[in-house]
Amino acid sequence: MKLQYNKDTFLLDGKPFRILSGAIHYFRVPEAYWEDRLRKLRACGFNTVETYCCWNLHEKQEGSFDFSGMLNIRRFLETAQNVGLYAIVRPGPFICAEIDNGGLPYWLNRFPMRLRCSDPLFLEKTRTYFARLFEELRPMLAEQGGNILALQIENEYGSYGNDADYLRALAGMYQENGAQCLFFTSDGPTDFMLTSGTLPEYPATCNFGSRGARAWETLQAQHPGQPFLCTEFWDGWFDHWGEQHHTRSAADTVAAMEEILDQNNGNGNISFYMFHGGTNFGFTAGANFEEEYQPTVTSYDYDAPLSECGDMTEKYHQIRQALEKRYGKQENLPEVENCRKAAYGTVSLTEKAGLFENLDVLSSPVHSPLPLTMDELGQPSGFVLYSTQLRGSFTGEHKLSLDGLHDRALIYVDGALRGIQESFRPRHDDVILSFDREHAPRLDLLVENMGRVNFGRHIGEHKGLTGVRVGQVHHSGWDCRPLPLDDLSGLRFAGAAPGQPTFYRGSFSIQDEPCDTFVRLDGFTKGCVFINGFHLGRYWNEQGPQKTLYLPAPFLRCGENSLIVLELEGTDREWITLTDHPDLG
Repeated sequence: MKLQYNKDTFLLDGKPFRILSGAIHYFRVPEAYWEDRLRKLRACGFNTVETYCCWNLHEKQEGSFDFSGMLNIRRFLETAQNVGLYAIVRPGPFICAEIDNGGLPYWLNRFPMRLRCSDPLFLEKTRTYFARLFEELRPMLAEQGGNILALQIENEYGSYGNDADYLRALAGMYQENGAQCLFFTSDGPTDFMLTSGTLPEYPATCNFGSRGARAWETLQAQHPGQPFLCTEFWDGWFDHWGEQHHTRSAADTVAAMEEILDQNNGNGNISFYMFHGGTNFGFTAGANFEEEYQPTVTSYDYDAPLSECGDMTEKYHQIRQALEKRYGKQENLPEVENCRKAAYGTVSLTEKAGLFENLDVLSSPVHSPLPLTMDELGQPSGFVLYSTQLRGSFTGEHKLSLDGLHDRALIYVDGALRGIQESFRPRHDDVILSFDREHAPRLDLLVENMGRVNFGRHIGEHKGLTGVRVGQVHHSGWDCRPLPLDDLSGLRFAGAAPGQPTFYRGSFSIQDEPCDTFVRLDGFTKGCVFINGFHLGRYWNEQGPQKTLYLPAPFLRCGENSLIVLELEGTDREWITLTDHPDLG
């Protein structure tokens, strides 16, 4: 089986083939729900699923690969094939995707290399990763009996660079690993992007959300003699903390879809981005940086045809009806329904564990003359606690300055919260330290990585701190504690000092088969939620727009369930609510 093309259309084994695709990222959906989401894609009238591959999750630390559970891309593709779907795969190495660091592993920052270009060291690291990735992809290539019809080269490279040698090197790596399927590029529909990010030997495709006729004209002018594929039709959008929740009406979405399919004499092809967005579980959400740093929320609902929890929306139904009207009703489509929801009610958080009281079970300190960045500490995400005793001949009052802060710091002096500083919002509390010769204050700086930039020139920036000044003096003598929070099993729930970050724990029982539910944290300020040891992600009620966290049924169990909330700044209550509906703002 082979996908090819002529000047008008794609051809599958020599016969005209229209790509009707939707994006579902395996790493944003519980493994137990893959079949449900893929069946709903097929039932909507689509024939192809599209997904990125996430290097940063598959190789969190160099040389240690993970393709298990939610990262088992081969099983995801096998499930899609069993459902009756072809696949388009976008291996990267850069993927954007509003994921941490655009899918590039943080540890690349520790090498003297340039990213996303033909830098020999970057190509060497990419080649090693691709060799392992293609062990999973190779059996699923169409020429091997699988369902992968096409592979994308890099991702929107014309928005970043114009190193054609780099793009050709990536295509060569695909071939080295046995791929003989169709390769293509995707970029924004502008002359500049379609010149910078493409190669003449491979078809070019476009990413956009509206004005399909103009996109086709631009593509045709730059790359004549090929079919029209919108690889990313933006049917919604993602949210940053502090924004309004983005929505797009079903009618507007369908109208823009129809315009794309009408192009090239009715031979348009489309891939919905996203068909089902899913969730940025844990610390996987990325950030944007144009005029300012903008971290992305936990939900990746995207206002997609399938909601974050996999529900079929009005947009879904109107898309299905429009495709049926245009191409006729398909036979043997799967029967689908929304997953069950439950409002499990109030969960009392009866136990407390102070973060500072549990440092010894969460981390080991690294002593350094000056603060070490998160990258230097070998840590991809989470928090770092920087601690020191302010010794020396200081007298009087001196301003505290944090150098290279990325992204948010809680500042404690002798255990009391004295201020918060952020690198990306107006919140920048001045902290004035007062000294006398008889007392050397203890300074603790809890720095949070809010997500690495996933698009543009700020990709690859370090996280944490690079220096701390008291007045003009660069203070030395620091204990740096990595706090990735990937294992909370050793926490001692023996109380917590007031005014400091606190883990709250509660339990609840489920008597029947678990259902999807949503964690509502009214009265809490900012922090993270963990269920049965799994990190659901961040909440930030003060900023919004997201007010609930999606808790999928596969993360629950019949019987007792343990829920932990890390509250960073303080709460006026010690319970949360499990409700049966989301609140995304």
